[in-house]
Amino acid sequence: MVFSALNMVFFSTLETLYMVFFSTIFSMLIGFPIGILLVITKSGNIWEKLFLNKALEISVNTLRSFPFIILMICVFPLARVIVGTTIGVNAAIVPLSISAAPFVARMVEGALNEIDKGLIEASSSMGANNFTIVFKVMIPETLPHLIHGLTVTVISLISYSAMAGTIGAGGLGDLAIRFGYQRFKVDIMIYSVVVIIILVQIIQSFGNYLVKLSRKNK
Repeated sequence: MVFSALNMVFFSTLETLYMVFFSTIFSMLIGFPIGILLVITKSGNIWEKLFLNKALEISVNTLRSFPFIILMICVFPLARVIVGTTIGVNAAIVPLSISAAPFVARMVEGALNEIDKGLIEASSSMGANNFTIVFKVMIPETLPHLIHGLTVTVISLISYSAMAGTIGAGGLGDLAIRFGYQRFKVDIMIYSVVVIIILVQIIQSFGNYLVKLSRKNK
């Protein structure tokens, strides 16, 4: 009986890691460029585009305002188009990515806003173009902050993936609800929670290590 429970927890953990891994990648692909644009299109910055900046601000704030469960339901049609279904781990990646992308964008924006404006002006006066300033100056200068933000994003996605289990997304959240809660299997509930706690501790510790390493190499 214990072996069966641990076996279910093991495979559910793999599902959670699968969801979080790909959701992190896709949310970074969406949110990272938006975060950069939010900074460089501001008034007085290197690529001032006030209309674009305002449109991005509204879009990011709107998506961040949606509770995750509601957003997941709203994104069901898109998930069906992309992966052909609205249940399971593959379908959950779509709303997870969309929900995390605005968070990533704000994280990137906050990190890049900390850069000394004098450094950007000095790079520009030396003939550096916008691409060089962003990827050779701004991002390297804020790398520790970006790594810290990415760590927080991954941990948030673990929490979101657990919530996604309420509507059949799979993973540890789904296991804890269907077996731990609905079938009153307290041991499975405990195992699921313990594994989530361990995952968070490992990711946070690894993130802290990368932050320290990036600061030493600056």
